[in-house]
Amino acid sequence: MLSYHIRVDEDTQPDGAALGDLLRRYARGVQRLNVALAKALGIPPTDVWALEHLLTSEPLGPVELGHRLGIRSASATSLVDRLERGGHVERRRHDADRRRLVVVPTQAGAEAVGGAFAALGQALDDAGDALDPAGRAAVAQYLRDVTAAVEAYVAAQDA
Repeated sequence: MLSYHIRVDEDTQPDGAALGDLLRRYARGVQRLNVALAKALGIPPTDVWALEHLLTSEPLGPVELGHRLGIRSASATSLVDRLERGGHVERRRHDADRRRLVVVPTQAGAEAVGGAFAALGQALDDAGDALDPAGRAAVAQYLRDVTAAVEAYVAAQDA
């Protein structure tokens, strides 16, 4: 059962439910981060989410990007048009299948996101570096496990 109001202070060893609560708090923080990055970049939050997908995955076509974002093909095309006009992405022919178009971040787009995210990225790296090797291994295993659980849930909903 999901619990949404577990208080975890720094002196208490969290159980699984408390870790789940911390993870949900983190997820809400990421949602707010997306809005803050959008404000910093002067683009809508959905466009930031699209850029994140494009910067961290294999090349995607507009329709594939739309599927990842949960938006319709026409909306994805409008989003890509907007990002292209802003100089954040460009459409290119796919390397292997020249008939396909893919959307790729421009150098300027990658630098804009990187610049807006730099201080936070360093703080995240520092938090990980502050853990001892056993702590990093435990966090990594937990994140792999919860990511697999989320991906399985999403796959079941898509089926």
